[in-house]
Amino acid sequence: MSTYRDLLRWGRMELNRAHIPDGDLDAWYLMEYVFEMDRAHYFLRESEEAGSQEEEYRRLISLRCGRIPLQHLTHQAWFMGLEFYVDGRVLVPRQDTEILVEEAVRRLEDGQRLLDMCTGSGCILLSILSQKPCCKGTGVDLSADALEVARLNGRRLNITADFRQSDLFTDIGGRYEMIVSNPPYIPTGVIPTLEEEVRSYDPNLALDGGEDGLSFYRRIVEQASTRLEDGGWLLFEIGHDQGRCVRDMMENAGYGELQVVKDLAGRDRVVLGRRMYRRNRDV
Repeated sequence: MSTYRDLLRWGRMELNRAHIPDGDLDAWYLMEYVFEMDRAHYFLRESEEAGSQEEEYRRLISLRCGRIPLQHLTHQAWFMGLEFYVDGRVLVPRQDTEILVEEAVRRLEDGQRLLDMCTGSGCILLSILSQKPCCKGTGVDLSADALEVARLNGRRLNITADFRQSDLFTDIGGRYEMIVSNPPYIPTGVIPTLEEEVRSYDPNLALDGGEDGLSFYRRIVEQASTRLEDGGWLLFEIGHDQGRCVRDMMENAGYGELQVVKDLAGRDRVVLGRRMYRRNRDV
């Protein structure tokens, strides 16, 4: 039987030997998860025997060595200060995506209607609604599996949202004051070069943005006017090299007040614009 100290040392060694990025940190997170122990309690008990849960800790370390994402092992992902359930049916929420939420919250007014296209785990929609509880939100995804996760997160967070299965706008009615989306934007040919945690365990449906990575942006920009109110906002998360293309796409479609917002690393991360003039409506 190992002590907590020895077990943590073993976990770090195994993950580093497997060349897991941030192996020391992941070893700690798995200890925290398995033993429900914060750092203060660890330092009080580090010389004690770990007990019957040692086997579970070793099992999870071995799985992490096989490049299974940490969040798929713990089913926990923190985003905008909220804890989301995740598994292999959805993308793991990334901190960069918080920029999209922040920009949406700045522009969404109480009582307005929000549509989250390609909602996945629901993290974007539910995070916005947590700060704008007087708004109504709908999350759309083609994947029924992803929608199960999104609905679960809504229940766990006690946030009301409507989640619907649709191929983009195909089965969506009504009109909205804001549409947000973090669509698949990885070029098809780039996916095999991604780190193993992403290419092997994230759903391909949520990654593949077509030959140039812009397929979903084209479709959403083309179709959004049928569901976006005049003066409504359209906001996208983008890949770091897609800002100009998506901005031009929106400008050509008649959007104004266009901005490309950078993330904390100084890379283009969000493109947003406002529907400035009326088009024929497909109601």
